[in-house]
Amino acid sequence: MRYLFYLAHPAHFHLFKYTISGLKAHGHEIKITIKSKDVLPKLLEESGLEFTNIASVDRKDSRIGILKGFLSRNYHHFRLALKFKPDLYISTSAEFAPIARLMGIKSVAVFEDDLQIFPLYSKILVPFLNHQLCPEACSAAQWDHHPKTIKYKANHELAYLRPSGFTPDRSKVSGIFEAGKLNFFIRFAKLTAWHDEKKTGINNELAIRLVKLLEKHGRVHLSSERELPPELEPYRVSVKASDILHILAFADLYIGDSQTMTAEAAVLGTPAIRFNDFVGKLRYLEELEHTYHLTYGIKTDDPEKLFTKTEELINMPGLKAEWQLRKEKLLSATIDPTAFFIWFFENYPKSAAIMHKDPSYQFNFRS
Repeated sequence: MRYLFYLAHPAHFHLFKYTISGLKAHGHEIKITIKSKDVLPKLLEESGLEFTNIASVDRKDSRIGILKGFLSRNYHHFRLALKFKPDLYISTSAEFAPIARLMGIKSVAVFEDDLQIFPLYSKILVPFLNHQLCPEACSAAQWDHHPKTIKYKANHELAYLRPSGFTPDRSKVSGIFEAGKLNFFIRFAKLTAWHDEKKTGINNELAIRLVKLLEKHGRVHLSSERELPPELEPYRVSVKASDILHILAFADLYIGDSQTMTAEAAVLGTPAIRFNDFVGKLRYLEELEHTYHLTYGIKTDDPEKLFTKTEELINMPGLKAEWQLRKEKLLSATIDPTAFFIWFFENYPKSAAIMHKDPSYQFNFRS
């Protein structure tokens, strides 16, 4: 079969990288398209996977800029699909689904953000999808019990961070983390995507105050999509894009306003604090917080709680060991998403019919 994967975020590369390699190993043809987003092009280059960048120029962070970017990507996808003739279009977005339907190409979206947050997307684009896959914890809004929605017991981050697929390598942090001290990792997201409109996170004032607090207890390392004030630049980590997950795995505490990296920290057993306006609105993160107790979400109207929770965790005896135990409970309760995805895409659309008839079939993919 021929598969067209569209990756729009660094997390999408990680989500699908083992699925893509598995499908290629089985003799299938793969075409990967991306748009420039943070370190995504670097991740593809470092992996050795061939890809086509259909949005290499940064768009303007405005509604008109977002619309122009959407139309441009669809045009490039249309031209590529005419030549490649994919059997299945796979992405975390349904943005190509209308054209795929017109071209007779089946499309599947794989998402984990609750769809009620994206009402226009849900009303305009999802109807053109053939199927969509999401974690059981997620809400598909009006599509929740629709035949096109198939749910599975896991989340995206488990597709690339289960022990069967990822082994943290301490040598990756040996020249960065200081032995014998607590090492903290902070991440600042840009929050300029169309669904981030009017959403905020850790501003520069809070960031500087947070660094000063953490410095009293250990070493501070940070990564940022946005520009930083001069006083924070010395703390920026300079590593290969593909090594960030190793830094996250060995950090004693993660703090940030990125949804994805918060979930990654949780799955790796690193205590995590998330501070942004999405807190309480994304069910997969709510599950990680309230079912598995691996992360904490703090709303932006309560900044003082960010600092009290940070100090509370820093002073908790055996913090990292406790989080590793909590991580094991998560692993034992979930499936291996990569094994499930490979089976689902290889056997599609028969696989969709199997999952509708017997949702428990997914538990054949425990690792």
